[in-house]
Amino acid sequence: MNDLLKGKKGIIFGALNDKSIAWQVALKCHEQGAQFVLTNAPIAMRMGEINKLAETCNNAKIIACDVSKNEDMENLITQSLEILGGKVDFILHSVGMSLNIRKGRTYTDLDYKWTHETYDISSVSLHRLLQTCYKMDAISEWGSVVALTYIAAQRVFPDYSEMADSKALLESIGRSFGYHYGKSKKVRINTISQSPTKTTAGSGVKGFGDFFDYAAALSPLGNANAEACADYCVVMFSDLTRMVTMQNLFHDGGFSNTGFSQDVFSLMQNKGE
Repeated sequence: MNDLLKGKKGIIFGALNDKSIAWQVALKCHEQGAQFVLTNAPIAMRMGEINKLAETCNNAKIIACDVSKNEDMENLITQSLEILGGKVDFILHSVGMSLNIRKGRTYTDLDYKWTHETYDISSVSLHRLLQTCYKMDAISEWGSVVALTYIAAQRVFPDYSEMADSKALLESIGRSFGYHYGKSKKVRINTISQSPTKTTAGSGVKGFGDFFDYAAALSPLGNANAEACADYCVVMFSDLTRMVTMQNLFHDGGFSNTGFSQDVFSLMQNKGE
């Protein structure tokens, strides 16, 4: 199907480079006829290649935003409404950062200042975004907000550290704000729990390569890649999913519902040889 998002306007957080899920979402949204603003943290914009993406997507405007600052979020929404000429129809929240993981601190030895920053950036930022939009009446009726999460919110993956707690909070915010925004403006809010994906951030988690292989072996369909996740996001932004809200939607090739498989057994045998 073509033009699923024709005439729709949005904001996409988190595109760093072509490995980013947000980058692929932007490309897919552009293909499907959407107009949007791109945003990321100032430091990420300096490190990444977001200008290249913007050129590809009909010279989309780029606005820097530190998601931990109220004033930055307010500025982002205000400028986006001006650039796009009215309310937005969709938003992708693809934001996550853990200094504890970056610095090699284990879950049993967290630096709490860094942990607070993890929660503020990776999950409270969704509430800050939604609250800002709610107060400014920035999202059209039947609009759609999607935040990316991970199954570590429900199951223990030791090396994912406090990001697991952060994702659990993110999903809770999606449900809670989803109720209020749904009752008030018919805006729907969902989280997508994605397969382990070879993004810049994901690849930085200890043991990522081994777990990526394990997840691919366990999942009957294999791991869902960034491009497939982008397709799913497009569907969630479209009018085809108008009655879906407050859900945590697994996009993981069946990993979340599979206990064991012969492929996993074979993988373990091969690694043991």
